[in-house]
Amino acid sequence: MIEIKGLHKYFGDLHVLKGIDLTVKKGEVLSIIGASGSGKSTLLYCINGLEAIQQGEVLVDGVSVHAKGTNLNQLRTKMGMVFQQFNSFPHLTALENVALAPKIVKGKSKAEAKEIARAQLQHVGLGDKIDSYPSALSGGQQQRLAIARALAMEPSYMLFDEATSALDPELVGEVLDTMRLLAEEGMTMICVTHEMGFARDVSDRVAFFHQGIMEEIGPPKQIFSEPKSEHTAKFLANVR
Repeated sequence: MIEIKGLHKYFGDLHVLKGIDLTVKKGEVLSIIGASGSGKSTLLYCINGLEAIQQGEVLVDGVSVHAKGTNLNQLRTKMGMVFQQFNSFPHLTALENVALAPKIVKGKSKAEAKEIARAQLQHVGLGDKIDSYPSALSGGQQQRLAIARALAMEPSYMLFDEATSALDPELVGEVLDTMRLLAEEGMTMICVTHEMGFARDVSDRVAFFHQGIMEEIGPPKQIFSEPKSEHTAKFLANVR
């Protein structure tokens, strides 16, 4: 599981995360919603060790992410991360993009890495695009390529940072469908998202962030139908 205890994060004088306590269990899908600047994406970066923290602790399967002796590269193999931007290598085919990390980070043979890559590209619906370069793929396909690349490391957890926000509206559905598939397969997921339908339909719990505080967390039905916080109710009224 992922455990977050008393997490505080500052950027200079700006207090971005103000004492976050959160536990995400294996197999759970947690969606994090809230206005821009509320600390949602920063939380993911702290979980993955991409941002330092000033106070508190983040534990992944009992390992403290920010402790001095922690091997972050090894720990990150447990956490696949999908960003807003696709971050593909433009000079590599889809197959080569996905095979790269298993080969370099996990030490798989070239043949093994390619087999893993083929399987994951098939998994996300890109089995017919293995020889295509990123420039020949639509935005939705490029984001599914990014998901395949993360899955190739066989992670225990998937972190999605607004994975659909850079896409044209007509391409959003295919990425959300892939995320839904992973949820149905039992993947543990933390999804920062503006897609309220996804958060409502797919999540086990939804957390609402407001100005660096986790204002409210609960089952989707409760958050969307009977929010306890005025801030949650106001936010949902504006985004529906």
